[in-house]
Amino acid sequence: MSNTDFQAAVKQEEAYLRQVHPTPEDIPGCMTLFDDFLLCNVLGAQVKSLYRFGRMSECKHKMEDFKFCMSLKSMHPEDKRDAWIRRRAEWWAHKRLAKSSENIWDVRKEPLQNWPPPSTSNDVDTVQRSGTIA
Repeated sequence: MSNTDFQAAVKQEEAYLRQVHPTPEDIPGCMTLFDDFLLCNVLGAQVKSLYRFGRMSECKHKMEDFKFCMSLKSMHPEDKRDAWIRRRAEWWAHKRLAKSSENIWDVRKEPLQNWPPPSTSNDVDTVQRSGTIA
């Protein structure tokens, strides 16, 4: 990932987050972030992560979000919103540009040739006789 790609992704994410969170009241409070951290550690979330990814949930980033929020307490609400949006935009940009468990397939530019294979009269006869595809 190049720095240019990352900076472009951050700008896109910031623009989106500014629309989603137009006022300082729209960003999550510190207690909400602390609740998110606690919910990450409950048994159900851990089991779901173990099932989906084969490992326990890593909740450290949620605690870091809470600590970051606490460090902004003395700031003006608009400055606090800007700092929060910048941090979230960088997080989303990293997530967008990094590999993930969803990156297992290559996107095709064109459909496969000769797929599905054309059926033959032999296939139709087999289905009619047995009721199943051979």
